[in-house]
Amino acid sequence: MTTTVSAPQAVCAPLTQYAIFIVATALPGGAAEQQIREVCADLGGLVRSISQRTPAGNLSCICAFGAQAWPRFFGTGQPRELHEFRALGPPERHAPGTPGDLFFHIRAEQMDLCFEMAMQLMNKLGGSVQVEDEVHGFRYFDSRSMVGFVDGTENPQGDEIARFALVGEEDTDFAGGSYVITQKYLHDMDGWDALPVEQQEKIIGRSKLDDIELDDEHKPSWAHNALTVIERDGEELKILRDNMPFGKPGSREFGTFFIGYARSAAITEEMLENMFVGNPEGNYDRLLDYSRAVTGNLFFVPSQALLDCLAD
Repeated sequence: MTTTVSAPQAVCAPLTQYAIFIVATALPGGAAEQQIREVCADLGGLVRSISQRTPAGNLSCICAFGAQAWPRFFGTGQPRELHEFRALGPPERHAPGTPGDLFFHIRAEQMDLCFEMAMQLMNKLGGSVQVEDEVHGFRYFDSRSMVGFVDGTENPQGDEIARFALVGEEDTDFAGGSYVITQKYLHDMDGWDALPVEQQEKIIGRSKLDDIELDDEHKPSWAHNALTVIERDGEELKILRDNMPFGKPGSREFGTFFIGYARSAAITEEMLENMFVGNPEGNYDRLLDYSRAVTGNLFFVPSQALLDCLAD
């Protein structure tokens, strides 16, 4: 698999300590559309202006569009795998699809940079959008998820990142773009913490303390990492995860914002199918007994060059 990259957005940038995720719907009308076009086309300038305060903060902002919004902003041609998020799973472990035309992934090494970027962005968008969801995430110790295990261990590294995360010659008009699927999960931490560590490790498929994958003899077929490995012709097809935990200890709300960038949306969708429906059917991800998806969206991240053309 080779990749031809065309001026991508910051999909492959290093993972950071903090992030803000904003999902919004575009309001109707020509004025709203023009405002969104101008703001999104100038995101790079806004990032550069705010970054001057703390150059080492690695501030970035990725902008993506949903299937319903794409024709409105980019015309009739669209990425071949862009469609609305497909809800899946039975009622007791359902992955819902929820509203969302626009997605902004803001990340930096400091929360004040993320916050300033989000505030300036929303000020500029004004009444052109309705925010559907906003999550403020943070890196938890050594990249632990809220359930206490290291997250993103199997992410591609180095040159592999672009190869697995960015569209290439298979869809040349949209090369340099990326499909991104997002979900917000809420965790039953009381139920999870009541489990013995050995049972938690079987559910995740890795040891909790030292993050070593369990061998096949000790790892159940329903372990989280067993169901999320996708292989084709002897090669593992990966996605780039930048998941972030979030929480409100006072109100006992704890969760994970899942975000997976991929060259092909079908890879992430197959992972979710295995998790929620099972592989085979019924052999589902037991982490879902303690973790509930409350949002679901599929977006496409246009290349930087395509995004810059929005204001034309």
